[in-house]
Amino acid sequence: MTRKRVLSGMRPTGRLHLGHLFGALDNWRTLQETYECFFFVADWHALTTEYAEPSKIKEYTTEVVLDWLAAGLDPRKATFFVQSRLPEHAELHLLFSMFTPLAWLERVPTYKEQQEQITDKDLHTYGFLGYPLLQSADILIYKAHYVPVGVDQVPHVELTREVARRFNFLYRDVLVEPEALLTEFPKIPGTDGRKMSKSYNNAIFLADTADEIAAKIKPMITDPARKRRNDPGNPEVCPVYDLHKVFTPQHERDGVVVPGCTSAGIGCLDCKQILLKYALPVLGPVSERRAKLAQDPDAVQAILDDGTARARRVAQVTLGEAKAAMQI
Repeated sequence: MTRKRVLSGMRPTGRLHLGHLFGALDNWRTLQETYECFFFVADWHALTTEYAEPSKIKEYTTEVVLDWLAAGLDPRKATFFVQSRLPEHAELHLLFSMFTPLAWLERVPTYKEQQEQITDKDLHTYGFLGYPLLQSADILIYKAHYVPVGVDQVPHVELTREVARRFNFLYRDVLVEPEALLTEFPKIPGTDGRKMSKSYNNAIFLADTADEIAAKIKPMITDPARKRRNDPGNPEVCPVYDLHKVFTPQHERDGVVVPGCTSAGIGCLDCKQILLKYALPVLGPVSERRAKLAQDPDAVQAILDDGTARARRVAQVTLGEAKAAMQI
């Protein structure tokens, strides 16, 4: 390895939206310039919650990769692959499951949190309990040095470090302990003020055209205290202002948006027009690139074929070393 390795993945549960763009893809685009990056479509992980209706996972896999390419990820600089096409991940996961204490999995914070939050699905399954260990296999099989995550995912990286330490102690030093590469996620609200999510039907997708984006932003919820045009507002409680923080230059926010809102000098529609002025030049080219890429699905499959072959060469070496260490 001439460069440090980075590993990250996304579950194919639908088209990607602004939360994915500014929460992960912008960061990945930067990382691919400096590190040896492996980015994968985590379709096995999607099964942990979508096991009852898996028919869309294959379709969404292509959608996710189209979004990656449209956002500026480059398969010449990073390796793209699909998790389920590499059974080496599953085999290493199986080996890890033989020595990983059950208590390590039960204490992962997201295990109980998601069971409480996702009430329309039965998540009391072996696969859901064990998915953090599968994540560990995903990371360790590439000997990744860094895993870009938000603060809520740090316990998953710590579990991976514990698994690597236990393996290296029981057998011999084979695995690399990764470090969490903390990513600052800007607050990206949906059009109804809640967290942006396709499940809430409040998302602005990377595939949306300029007209579709404008149609979603114009009726977007604002400061609830601002009922009339001449009511002063508070930008800090307005979801539209959270998007201004992402797109609108600070001089425009400080000089026009904030004073205009707090003095009722501008209305909410005026404020949204300013947002669109800066958002559309950023998002329009993304949707245009995506539309062009979608016309050639064979090219996407060729990218995944090449990336899978590259990833397999690395994964097979690590799996072979692990099995030799275990005398299997």
